[in-house]
Amino acid sequence: MSQFQDIVRREQGLQRRLNASQMAMIAIGGAIGTGLFLGSGFAISFAGPSVLISYAVGALISLLLMGCLAEMTVAHPTSGSFGAYAEHYIGPWAGYLVRYAYWSCIVLAVGTEVTAVGVYMSYWFPEAPRWLWVILFSAALIGVNALSVKAFGVVEYWFSTIKIAAIAGFILIGAYVVFGSRPEGIGFANYTAHGGFFPQGGWGTWVAVIIAIFSYLSIEMIAVAAGEAEHPEQAITRAFRATLVRLVVFYLLSIALMLAIVPWQAAGTDKSPFVKVMEIIGIPGAAGIINFVILVAALSAMNSQLYITTRMMFSLARAGHASERFGRLNARGVPVAALTLSCLGIAIATALNWWRPEQSFSLMMAVSMFGAMFTWLMIFVTHLCFRRRWQAQGQAPLAFRMWGFPWLTLLGAGLMLAALVSTLFTEVFRLTLLTGLPSLALLAIVYALRYRQRSRLAAAATSA
Repeated sequence: MSQFQDIVRREQGLQRRLNASQMAMIAIGGAIGTGLFLGSGFAISFAGPSVLISYAVGALISLLLMGCLAEMTVAHPTSGSFGAYAEHYIGPWAGYLVRYAYWSCIVLAVGTEVTAVGVYMSYWFPEAPRWLWVILFSAALIGVNALSVKAFGVVEYWFSTIKIAAIAGFILIGAYVVFGSRPEGIGFANYTAHGGFFPQGGWGTWVAVIIAIFSYLSIEMIAVAAGEAEHPEQAITRAFRATLVRLVVFYLLSIALMLAIVPWQAAGTDKSPFVKVMEIIGIPGAAGIINFVILVAALSAMNSQLYITTRMMFSLARAGHASERFGRLNARGVPVAALTLSCLGIAIATALNWWRPEQSFSLMMAVSMFGAMFTWLMIFVTHLCFRRRWQAQGQAPLAFRMWGFPWLTLLGAGLMLAALVSTLFTEVFRLTLLTGLPSLALLAIVYALRYRQRSRLAAAATSA
């Protein structure tokens, strides 16, 4: 345990200004964004009504992941989070690979959110270039993140409050239409009226699981935020449980109602399926309101992701795996240089929006998927190592423990590995492995040539 305290000490300097409510909103803010509002359209196009099974499987994987991560975070609340856990319980090389894979993934995920912002603004301003909105909104959110962690927490809390209220309103309106007014062409008959419940077969349902995982991506960021929580042990446990319940309810209920109102073939990617639902229902101005809420949701997710990728680069720098300047904090406790570097995804999104505006979202999503899926897989592997060493050292049981160990941890790892391999056999996600594996190999080579000897010397100095 003394070695892990060395990791905690080197990551000191960040300000603990986030309370339990803000912690929960940060996780919700990251996970309820483009994945639900725009990505659900992709998932429905692959699976049809059986996308409900896809999102349920994704929710199961997320539940297992959060159980593993909650236990480790209660033991070690630090901004390095799962990267620090991999470093300590597997090896320095694992911490290096996990941190960089996750950092690059979230950098590109920021790009998907800001790309979606361009799509949503086109609803009102179809003639304006999408890259213009990318630049304007990005500048505003970069400014918020540069102020302080408290400013970030306040903005994220209100962003998330708006979209949670809107989703709850959508669920109430949708339930009234489906169960109350029942206009012609709307109802659960749509689940089987257009090719059956599995119109694309079992393979289509499984491919949609990959998109569901992308949709739930960012729930893990609450573990990173633990490094700046006021009372991390209590806040983490409360926030994990509240976040999981809300996410499952919001995703499954809203998509179930959406499929009853909109035939699955109509849930495309030119605009959010939520907007299409409101257009079909015919409530005056409702589609514009929903589009505004979806815009807020994308900005909220982008805000959270900018925060989290900045802290991951900070952790890399403090570990000696990036330039020292990225580990420096300003007077307000913000790693501004790391934030600046983490805006790389915005630059990529701007270029893609200019070059291929129609394909930019799917391209960014496919490429960023590898880092997310690899990180989730490594969290399960790390938890196996964590629990065995914790027990071998005779440590007292923690207040929060992952249930069903080791079988449920192994189930989560197996499902993640299967989903990752499946991307190679899916045309839209083929770039995931084709770009991800070479990138991982390159990172491994850089580590072997530049950092391995340094990590050995540091470990020897610590043990001495």
